Parts: sequence; structure tokens; C-alpha cells
Amino acid sequence: MKRSAFAFAIPALCLAAASVAVAEIPAAAQWDIGPWVRGRNYSVGMPAHPAPGANGSVSFAFPVAGSGEVDAMTTAVHPLGGAQQLTMRYRIDAPAGTRFVPSENPDQTATVSLYFQRARDTWTAKGKYASYRWYVPARAVIPLAPGEHTVTVRFDERWTNVNGQPNSSDPAGFRAALRDTSQLGIAFGSMGRRSHGVYATGPARFTLLDLDIR
Repeated sequence: MKRSAFAFAIPALCLAAASVAVAEIPAAAQWDIGPWVRGRNYSVGMPAHPAPGANGSVSFAFPVAGSGEVDAMTTAVHPLGGAQQLTMRYRIDAPAGTRFVPSENPDQTATVSLYFQRARDTWTAKGKYASYRWYVPARAVIPLAPGEHTVTVRFDERWTNVNGQPNSSDPAGFRAALRDTSQLGIAFGSMGRRSHGVYATGPARFTLLDLDIR
């Protein structure tokens, strides 16, 4: 999971200071499709931003086999230290028979999940930087499949860092990342490589319908 991260400076989510509640999904231009790491965008063959949709939604088309991959869609966010949970509602549209394939582990199940990143991450995953990115518990890593889906995860659950260590192993690092959060992202990959890329075997689209932090 060492490459699953954010490196973008874009307008933050609209959070109320007292409740840490998201007012609405950030506009399409406030999301980046990436991540960019040392000048390289790991989402090959993808547009820089998702497209705006109805009722404030944002969406993108999955790359078809041989044309690239999508690793993550990310946006800036205020610190999450006062938040209790995160909920994402999304829809996947695809014809019957379309499969989603993890780029680095094509024999595994393609997944979508959430993560957050502390400001000033060096992307090295070494020393304290191993706890600059945190990924949702395994039960909140969802296989990619057509239809509408909702996932909620609490911040007092078992999140894991870049090296797969639970927050119970580094509670101080987890708390520091929540206090100093800079990015929130939607990761596409597999259970073991959360944001290492996915492609589809036919036309397919991901649409973010709702994002709630409170």
C-alpha cells in the first residue's frame, strides 16, 4: 500500500468547525485523479479531474483494459481530529459481464476504499512517515460491482497505515494524522494494494453520489 496517497493542493471540503460535517461533495474541479508522486501520475490514461454530474455528483469512466488504470480520486480536506465517522455513497454503471481488474494483482478482486493523508507526507513510508497515510478497516474495502453502494467507517475502528500496521500500534501517529489531515481519497486497487490501480474489461463509470464526514 506504499503508493496509495495524496499529493494535491486544492480547495478544502466545506467543514463546519464545530461538527466537522461536510456540507456537500466538492465540485469536480476540486478533485484530482492520481496520485501524483514526484512528477508522475499513477492514474495512467485518465483525465486530470472527474466530470460534474447531476445533483452535485462527480464521475469518471474506468479505463478499459490496455488503455490505462485509475488509482485514486482525491480532494483536500480540513483536519479530521473532531470527526467520528465517514460515509461514502456511490454508484457503478456497467453492462452485464463487465469485470474490474486490479492492475498489479489481476487474479484478485478489484476494490474501492477510502483513506486520508497527513500534510507534508514525503511518500517514503519510512519512520514516522509510515503513519502519514491511513486506510479504512478491511471490512470497509468493497469489491467493485455495478449498482449503488454505501459504506460507513468510524474513526475509532481499526485503520491501518502504509505498512499495514493498525492504529493501535501507533495511536500517537494516528491521532497526529487526524489533527493534521490534508487530503481525503477514494482508492482503487485490491485488498492488499488499496490504491495500485484498476481497469475494466468494458465501458464502466464510477459516480460519487454523497460524501459525509461528521
